[in-house]
Amino acid sequence: MSRFLTAALYKFVGLDDFATLREPLYRYCQARQIKGTLLLALEGINGTVSGPPEGVRELLQHLREDPRLADLEHKESWSEREPFYRLKVKLKKEIVTLGVPGLEPHRMAGQYIGPAQWNELMAQDDLVLIDTRNDYEVQVGTFEGAINPRTRSFSELPHWLAQQVQPGGLLAERSGRKPKVAMFCTGGIRCEKSTALLRTMGFEEVYHLQGGILKYLETVPVERSAWRGECFVFDERVSVGHQLKTGQFQLCRSCRHPLSEDDKRSPLYEDGVSCPRCHNNLTQEQRRKFSERQRQIQLARVRGERHIGVPRGRQPAKPTPDAE
Repeated sequence: MSRFLTAALYKFVGLDDFATLREPLYRYCQARQIKGTLLLALEGINGTVSGPPEGVRELLQHLREDPRLADLEHKESWSEREPFYRLKVKLKKEIVTLGVPGLEPHRMAGQYIGPAQWNELMAQDDLVLIDTRNDYEVQVGTFEGAINPRTRSFSELPHWLAQQVQPGGLLAERSGRKPKVAMFCTGGIRCEKSTALLRTMGFEEVYHLQGGILKYLETVPVERSAWRGECFVFDERVSVGHQLKTGQFQLCRSCRHPLSEDDKRSPLYEDGVSCPRCHNNLTQEQRRKFSERQRQIQLARVRGERHIGVPRGRQPAKPTPDAE
């Protein structure tokens, strides 16, 4: 039986006292051997944590005892190994960084569409379907017919939207009316905030996938699925497919981008050191440090230990997950 329960959670809700919640929440998690990251902001809570099953469930119950979080939803996954090394409870301006002041997703988000109805919505001819995730995530998999804004971070999306509402853009008015738009992301948080932004821009028919791609893959049968490829996730699985089965992608330990089998066959790929995306961007010093780190990891494997250290110096850049 898997030893560690991981819970991914978020909720947009007004938390005027979010700063005072940090220390008590940190101590509560620490006492239950829970690790991972929780973000607190005026607009709500977001994060992914893992630990002993009884501790994680106690935390979820504790959070829901706050009337504002009574209907907090979460997603679960299991692992034999501890997914996180430390506990962080951070105070942030936003629980997912879009960079648009004054948004209130708990008041302005678009209409939820459940996974069972999502295919029917996507089939509508007058719909603009937008993948709100980053480009490296979309390359792993997406819905058939979805538009890829090719953003490197979520905070680039407002600029892309502003471009597309101009005459000739994908979101320009048609016959004097703004188009119908549907958005989706991994777990729901980015598309929920994105639809709130669209509504402030005057869009009225705006929808987002409830529970995100993960809920769709978990509940929609393969034979009825419009999903193509796998879904990038921000944990040790790297990617998942239908029924949330672990996928075929691995993670480059230098630039932390997902790697396909073709990527790993490239002459520019070196396990733990580089991949086709980052090979030409590494300095000799970085290459030396990453090579030493990989050597230490291999030695730890031989000894039956888990290596968690990273050489000092420049840390590998991490993709921006739903939890940031």
